[in-house]
Amino acid sequence: MSHSTGIETNGVEQIPADQRDASPLDLFRLIFGGANTFATAVLGSFPVLFGLSFQAGVWAILLGVGIGALILAPMGLFGALNGTNNAVSSGAHFGVHGRIVGSFLSLLTAVAFFSLSVWSSGDALVGGAKRLAGLPETDLTLGLAYGLFAVLVLVVCIFGFRFMLWVNKIAVWASSLLFLLGIVAFAGPFDAGYAGSVNLGQAGFWAAFVGAAILAMSNPVSFGAFLGDWSRYIPRETPKARIMLAVIAAQGATLIPFLFGLCTATLVATQAPDYIAANNYVGGLLAVAPSWFFLPVCLIAVIGGMSTGTTALYGTGLDMSSVFPRLLSRAGATLLIGVLAIGFIFIGRFTFNLVQSVSTFAVLIITCTSPWMVIMILGLITRRGFYHADDLQVFTRGQRGGHYWFLHGWNWRGMGAWIPSAAVGLCFVNLPGQFVGPLGDLAGGIDLSLPVTLGLAGVLYLLLLNLFPEPAGVYGPLGPRWVRCKSTAHTPVTTAEMA
Repeated sequence: MSHSTGIETNGVEQIPADQRDASPLDLFRLIFGGANTFATAVLGSFPVLFGLSFQAGVWAILLGVGIGALILAPMGLFGALNGTNNAVSSGAHFGVHGRIVGSFLSLLTAVAFFSLSVWSSGDALVGGAKRLAGLPETDLTLGLAYGLFAVLVLVVCIFGFRFMLWVNKIAVWASSLLFLLGIVAFAGPFDAGYAGSVNLGQAGFWAAFVGAAILAMSNPVSFGAFLGDWSRYIPRETPKARIMLAVIAAQGATLIPFLFGLCTATLVATQAPDYIAANNYVGGLLAVAPSWFFLPVCLIAVIGGMSTGTTALYGTGLDMSSVFPRLLSRAGATLLIGVLAIGFIFIGRFTFNLVQSVSTFAVLIITCTSPWMVIMILGLITRRGFYHADDLQVFTRGQRGGHYWFLHGWNWRGMGAWIPSAAVGLCFVNLPGQFVGPLGDLAGGIDLSLPVTLGLAGVLYLLLLNLFPEPAGVYGPLGPRWVRCKSTAHTPVTTAEMA
C-alpha cells in the first residue's frame, strides 16, 4: 500500500520489511496529533476544578505528564521489534492466549477516549457555532455534531494507517497554531497569580495535587496499548533511543493543550465561576472567550476531534480483527467497533448522561492498563529486547505451540502479576464524588492507586520470574537479565483443532 488514499489491507500479521517505511517523526505526529485536542485541554482544567492555584496546577501537570511519558516510552519499541501491535506482542509475556488481556484493555480505552473526544469536540463545535452564528444548542444539533465527528473518524480509520498519518500531519500543525492563538486571545485578562481555594499547608491540598497529577498522567498512559499500531511500520533496525525520544517529545508537546486548559480554566474560575462549579469547562471557555476566537474554537474542535478519535479507534479495530481472524478483516472489525462506539456515545450522552462517568471510567481503565505496561516493559528488559516475532502470530493463525505457548497459551507469571496488581490498584482509587475504592481513604484522601499498582506489578512479576523461571528458549543468545531461566524445549507449532 503505497499511498494514503487506499484502504489498508494489513492486519496484525507481521508487517513485511519492504512496507516498513515510517519514521520516529511519524510516530511523534500520530501521538501528538491524538492528544492535541480539547479532550486534553479538559484534563488540563482539572487542577482548577480541584481548587489548586495556577502554579500548583503547572507542577501537577508537569509531574503527571513527565512520569507518564517515561513509563510510556518503551511501549513504542514492541511494534518496531515485532512488526505487530502491542496486544499481540504482549503474548510473549502473557502467553498467546493471555494477549487477549491487552486486547480487552485497548477496547475499553478506545471506547472511553473516543467517547470523550467526540463529546468534548461536539460540545465545543456547537457552543462555538451558537456564539458565532446563533445556532441553537439543542439535543438535535449536539446529536448532529457527534454524528459528524463519529462518521468522519470511522472513515479515516477504515482507510487505515497512511491516511491517518496524512490527517495527523495537518492536525498537529493546525491545532497547535490555534492553541497558540489562544495565548493572544486570553493574554490580557490572564493572571499567573491565581490562588485557587486549596493551598499548600491546607487540608486537602495533597489529595487535590496528586489527583490532578494522576489525571494528567492518565493521558500518556492511555497510549500504552496503541503505540505498536503505528510503530509496527518503523523499520526494525531503527535505533531504540530515537523511538523512545519521539514518544517522550510527543508527550512533552501535549503541554500546549494541557497548559491552554489550565490557563483558560483560571479565567473561567474568575470570570464565570458557575461553569467551574458545574464542571463545564468547555461552556465556560466559550463564555469568557473574545468573539473572534469562536471560529478557532470550532476549528480546534473539528481537527482535534478527528485526530483523537482516529488514534483511539484504529488500533481497536486492528486488534479485534486478530482476536476473531476468521470472522473479521481489519476494516470490518473497525466498522463494527465504530458502530458500537457510536451507539454508546448517543445512548450515554442522551439517555444516561454518562459524560462524568466515562471520565471516571477512563481513570479506572488506566489503573488496570498501567500494571500491564510495567510487566511488558520488565519483560522487554529481562529478555534484552529479544523476541520470536513469528511465534507471536500462533493464535492469529489458529495454531498452537511455539515459544510463547507456556501453559495452554497462558503465561501465569505475567497473568499472576497483573491480576492482583490491577485489583489492589482499583481498591486505592480515590475520585471524590465519583469512585472511592475500599482502601481509597487510607492516605487521607490522597489517591495512591497508580504508585501502588505500578510498584506491586513490578515486584510481583520479577518475583514470579525468579521463583518459576521461564524456558531458556524465550531469551536470546545472551540469556536473561536480572532473572533465572530453565532449559526446557518449547512446544512445536501445530495447527489447532478448531471447534
